[in-house]
Amino acid sequence: MYIVTGGAGFIGSALIWRLNNLGVDDILVVDNLGGSEKWRNLVNRSYVRYMHRDAFLASVKSGTLEESEISALIHLGACSSTTETDMDFLLSNNLEYTKTLCSFALDRGIRFIAASSAATYGSGAQSFQDDPAALETLRPLNRYGYSKHLFDLWARRQGLFDSLVCLKFFNVYGPNEYHKREMRSVVHKTFLSLKTTGGIRLFRSNSPDFFDGEQRRDFIQVKDCAAVLCWLLEHPQVCGLFNVGSGEARTWNELARAVASAMGVPADIAYVDMPEDLRGAYQNYTLAPMERLRAAGYDAPFLSLEQGVADYVARYLQGPDPYL
Repeated sequence: MYIVTGGAGFIGSALIWRLNNLGVDDILVVDNLGGSEKWRNLVNRSYVRYMHRDAFLASVKSGTLEESEISALIHLGACSSTTETDMDFLLSNNLEYTKTLCSFALDRGIRFIAASSAATYGSGAQSFQDDPAALETLRPLNRYGYSKHLFDLWARRQGLFDSLVCLKFFNVYGPNEYHKREMRSVVHKTFLSLKTTGGIRLFRSNSPDFFDGEQRRDFIQVKDCAAVLCWLLEHPQVCGLFNVGSGEARTWNELARAVASAMGVPADIAYVDMPEDLRGAYQNYTLAPMERLRAAGYDAPFLSLEQGVADYVARYLQGPDPYL
């Protein structure tokens, strides 16, 4: 059995989609559905059981969770809002919860894969190298990134990177992100803007080093993230800290043009001021060096921005069913 926390979420449901396509449905989904629309991400999926995240944590702590059939615990559940201001909640939900699951899995010889984030790199002034030895130098720009960074630091200080996998996901976009509201990708926001108004709005640059819309991010399609996760499940000997991105930094302007091209409409771009609360916590540039994952043996190609956006728009956003 595979346990996928955050299994109704964006990357989690994409992983289950990929596993289902490989003929795997012996999956325990752990999440917090509440009143959200995340349940829609599970409608097309096949799995054996769902547990609320609190009930799952309680069963882990009490020793009542059936362990004999668990082959891997993929922990993708977290508060992923980069604007969350409750630091105590983030430390409880993103740090302590992860530490508990990590200890549970490793103590029992269960494969443990956890999601970190490119937000841990902050401005990137200390580089984007996924080297555990460089973790102490990183300075995240927001509370979310810091909560993820603290787990990475804990794992390094405990000497665990030879026993687990921690993945620093960069700017992920693609189907099943719709419940994320303001945390949805700019690809989806741009699609809706073009569909409803015919125009695109991007943030003006807050840095003299970048022209408007020329800020650069490493964008990766969610299907590529799911492919990396499945490969890691198939190669349990691979452990460590790894970036998960396309390996290419592209501009917001290029992203907007890719969406417009996929829709067959002009890219009418206007620039608006960045909200005040984002200015000190905004990453103007990210790039995922992928040498460590490649050296570990992952050799599948990543979708280009244009390929990934075209797939997303044509097959999902403009297709008969927007869900994986």
